[in-house]
Amino acid sequence: MASRTLNDVTHCVIGGGVVGLAVARQLASRPNTTTVLLERHNAVGTETSSRNSEVIHAGLYYPTGSLKTALCIAGKELMYEYCKSRKVPHRNCGKWIVAQTPDQLEALYSVYSHATQHKIPMRWLDPSESKSREPNVRAEAGVLESPTTGIVDSHALMLTLLGEFEEHGGDVAFNCPVTAIRKIENGFEFTTPESRITADVVVNAAGLGAVEVANMILPEERKMKPYYCKGTYFSYSRKQPEVRTLVYPAPVKGLGGLGTHLTLDMAGRLRFGPDVEWVEDPGDLVPSTERLELAVKAIREYLPDIEEEALSPDYCGMRPKLRPQAGGGVGQVDFVIREEKGLKGLVNLLGIESPGLTSSLAIAKYVYDILYKN
Repeated sequence: MASRTLNDVTHCVIGGGVVGLAVARQLASRPNTTTVLLERHNAVGTETSSRNSEVIHAGLYYPTGSLKTALCIAGKELMYEYCKSRKVPHRNCGKWIVAQTPDQLEALYSVYSHATQHKIPMRWLDPSESKSREPNVRAEAGVLESPTTGIVDSHALMLTLLGEFEEHGGDVAFNCPVTAIRKIENGFEFTTPESRITADVVVNAAGLGAVEVANMILPEERKMKPYYCKGTYFSYSRKQPEVRTLVYPAPVKGLGGLGTHLTLDMAGRLRFGPDVEWVEDPGDLVPSTERLELAVKAIREYLPDIEEEALSPDYCGMRPKLRPQAGGGVGQVDFVIREEKGLKGLVNLLGIESPGLTSSLAIAKYVYDILYKN
């Protein structure tokens, strides 16, 4: 693709979440090009990117051959390297997946088999080691440890990506939702409430709004319907029981998430979630106390001494799904990252849920290669 353009800019990236920022930074580094990032809110990362568990995943749950597996594994290495070199707060704290029943143990064996196939480090813990290291964690049937899983300060990460994007000459337009897109002779024209912009290339990284943006330009027979899976997170106000690693329940086939798990923030405070609640409105982000009873039951499976009165609904995230509840479980739907047929230069990023944060830098390289490695 030519570097010089007759349009306003070479690249237009829609969506200022962590993936959009990573893609914009990657494209802006190409010599003799210009890149603009359009964000509908007044700051970066106000939707899915700031409402998640902030976990650096290892790539354990997604099918062989999927983009989720490949980009998560590559993205994990890129993320650790990037955070270390830029001093972005992060910690390689590891993660336990715990089983309480023989059926759950079978699910752990499946995870272990997948990890072995993809050379993802994993190890089984015997009961004496698990009890010695995390005496407050219950694991009646087994513990599988992922030593390369970690956590990252997603806000610091996004601000660092934004800074590097701007250092490369990139421009950000906040409060700038895209209301229409059309194909023109040498690229694309975008309409926003304030202006029209033309670009050689458009990357749709609009997250919860990505399907809506894609439908603005896709032919009628290729338009899609978005689905949304809400997750409530719970804060915990006590220091006990103490836990020093992430703890996840055994995965449940067909579930829209990974179960109500235990994560840590950078200060070591416990938090729990997200749970799974399929909703119609992506703006439905108000936490409800009605979710607390189910959460307590799920948490006590692996942390029996949790104090219910110290738990409270904190915030909600929203997973962008490409299938409804019956087919939208973890491992059932892959990322969609493609240059659209008949629309050269238009790359859609759809269904970028977990492990999108972990995969973000690898997604950026993947998009760059789609556009420039032909």
